[in-house]
Amino acid sequence: MGMWDNFFEAGGWGMYPTMLFGFLFIAAAAFHALRRDARHLRVAFALGVVTFASSLLGTSVGICTSVHYVKKVPPPEQFMTMWQGIEESLHNAVLGLIIIVIGALISAAGVMRRPA
Repeated sequence: MGMWDNFFEAGGWGMYPTMLFGFLFIAAAAFHALRRDARHLRVAFALGVVTFASSLLGTSVGICTSVHYVKKVPPPEQFMTMWQGIEESLHNAVLGLIIIVIGALISAAGVMRRPA
């Protein structure tokens, strides 16, 4: 099974706030690109930071949870279970970075656009 097969589900609960803040970030970036208002750029920047922080928090909590529960797995399986938990936890960071790249490109388009 590949990483993208169950990407959102495997990432766990942290994917939801990352997606929510990411959607708000992209919306603010689009408002800035369309209206060229400095307020929208500041809001977009703040929401980009929150999106990144949310994805980092989801990743960190997932790794901590994996470390906490790996001792309940039989010793021969602990190593592979731990690596699987880390891989799934990193889905939060991947989602956050994908959203940030898209939102930053939209913001950059707004900054580069000529004033009306």
